[in-house]
Amino acid sequence: MHSNKNNLQVLYEDNHIIIINKRVGDIVQGDKTGDKPLSEVVKEYIAEKYNKTGKVFIGVVHRLDRPTSGIVIFARTSKALERLNKMLREKTIKKTYWAVVKNAPQIPNDTLINYLKKNPKNNKSTAFSKEAKETKRAILHYKTINKSNTYTLLEIDLETGRHHQIRCQLANIGSPIKGDLKYGFNRSNKDGGIHLHARKIEFTHPVKKETISFIAPITKDVVWEALTN
Repeated sequence: MHSNKNNLQVLYEDNHIIIINKRVGDIVQGDKTGDKPLSEVVKEYIAEKYNKTGKVFIGVVHRLDRPTSGIVIFARTSKALERLNKMLREKTIKKTYWAVVKNAPQIPNDTLINYLKKNPKNNKSTAFSKEAKETKRAILHYKTINKSNTYTLLEIDLETGRHHQIRCQLANIGSPIKGDLKYGFNRSNKDGGIHLHARKIEFTHPVKKETISFIAPITKDVVWEALTN
């Protein structure tokens, strides 16, 4: 793993894919803020590293919320993008997240099933217990890994990938993620981020067909360090 002048933390790269450990505050794809997205930073990195003139192809496979850190996969060819998109649809890309919450869930290990409705106006999702109009079924499994006096570290396996799914479902059981004001945490983090990290990914390489898995180191932070050491 190495960083470079774009502050890009590259976990893996080959001719087909590149895997980045995203920092808090980076946006994966361009949005209305006009801030430079990670996809562009990756393009520049590839162009510079391989002395590419002309256009560099970078395909966005999946996104991570801006305040979240961790693993993001980009495709370097349209063929890889197509195959990774298919894997996402078929749910064969296994993603594991870490989240820090203040109020420990009443049940240490559980599966949450809700119906989420996204409100584009405030960019927020609401969880319902029954299916309703414009809702999408959301399933996640969590387990408690560690506890300090104040916080609890949860490991989350996503079965579906809905808008703000982990943030919304954990808040719904009374355990909002540290720093997540939008979903009811009482104060923000200094860096404007939240304690949600895409920790691990495992999937079949789109071209080489072998199973690969990666773990993204967590950012230097006292709360993360207290719970993970």
